[in-house]
Amino acid sequence: MTFFLQLIVTGVAQGMVYALIAIGFVIILKCSEVFNIAQGHFVLIGGYLGWTFLVLLGLPIWAALLAAIATAVIMGLLIERLMLRPMVGKPVLAVIMMTIALSTVLGGVATLLWGAEYKAYHGLLPTIIMKVGTISIPSESLIGLIVSVICVAILMFLFRYTKIGLAMRATAEDLQVVQSVGIKATTVYAVSWVIASVVGVIGGILLGGVSGANMDLANIGLKAFAVVLLGGVNSVGGAILAGIILGMLENVAAGYLDPILPGGGLAQVFPFFVMIIVLVFRPHGLFGLAHIERV
Repeated sequence: MTFFLQLIVTGVAQGMVYALIAIGFVIILKCSEVFNIAQGHFVLIGGYLGWTFLVLLGLPIWAALLAAIATAVIMGLLIERLMLRPMVGKPVLAVIMMTIALSTVLGGVATLLWGAEYKAYHGLLPTIIMKVGTISIPSESLIGLIVSVICVAILMFLFRYTKIGLAMRATAEDLQVVQSVGIKATTVYAVSWVIASVVGVIGGILLGGVSGANMDLANIGLKAFAVVLLGGVNSVGGAILAGIILGMLENVAAGYLDPILPGGGLAQVFPFFVMIIVLVFRPHGLFGLAHIERV
């Protein structure tokens, strides 16, 4: 029983990081109706930025995090201005293809700057030990949980209680009405891409602190994509809950199913099996809203 609870607690912490990354998907999708295929590569860049600032430059953790966030803001603004803004008004499929091209570009940048090599910085994150009875939470997982919860709380506050958050929610509801009252859709799009870039980079630093920075971090985007589909593509709250669910399922599968299977590896695909089952019965996800058209 203790082993099971240990897996659940660790899975919740890992799932919150997935949820944070998935929020980047949801924000861009809600504001511009585009799936950002490059979200996983924001995570990849974040992992390598963590190594660069913490190991290569030797910055303290707070300075490294601020430097990574500043880099992510600049990256998000440049991507929106140079690659996505010219695509405004173009077919959605063309914009999605642009995000696929963007993922390839970011992967190439990672290879060019860091050689696509494994970079470790496990011992450089703060050490926080927490035990609840016989259950102990690993330091890296606890840090990921704390940082993810703080970031999600800040984003929820931004959406609900700030003018830019109101503009983003309004843009998601009706772009033409928003433009008629003088809100610049391009500003909303820029902010949404900045947020997606920042949460991806922060997620990459947190995951890199656990497993190191490597090209496999880009595959986290697929898990975040699964989180979005499971929770509902237009629900931030659904992304949070779905991230926790997938994180727990992945950990439980790693603890109980992988040891009894030759070669293991089921933990990586088991959450997707569950997602498929859920979507068969709820095509719009757990908290997604069905889109009804009257003819």
